[in-house]
Amino acid sequence: MTTLTQDSALSGGVTLAPSAAARIAAIAAKQNRPAVLRLAVEGGGCSGFQYKFEMGNEPEADDLVSETDGVRLLVDPMSLELIAGATVEYVESLGGAAFRVTNPQAASGCGCGASFSV
Repeated sequence: MTTLTQDSALSGGVTLAPSAAARIAAIAAKQNRPAVLRLAVEGGGCSGFQYKFEMGNEPEADDLVSETDGVRLLVDPMSLELIAGATVEYVESLGGAAFRVTNPQAASGCGCGASFSV
């Protein structure tokens, strides 16, 4: 089940897929931390902007909070402007495993999927 709170009234929140929620929960359990992932957008990378993931704690007052299967995804308002409508998944392939952001606002991206332009 996915629920959005705080600024969820904004059209196009950010969705945390069950695959990503399961991986975050596993990481959090190993580290004895809350199951919270913070997603931010920073300048840089091959294409102009890059995604930054880090295990989080409590949300800031103006964060968008998306919850899937008891795992929370936090996104600050500035980053949300660049990734509204995105989905965060965890994918495993022959090339490795990683979190992947499917961002409808990205006009282009790099081959590794870690950076994008709008």
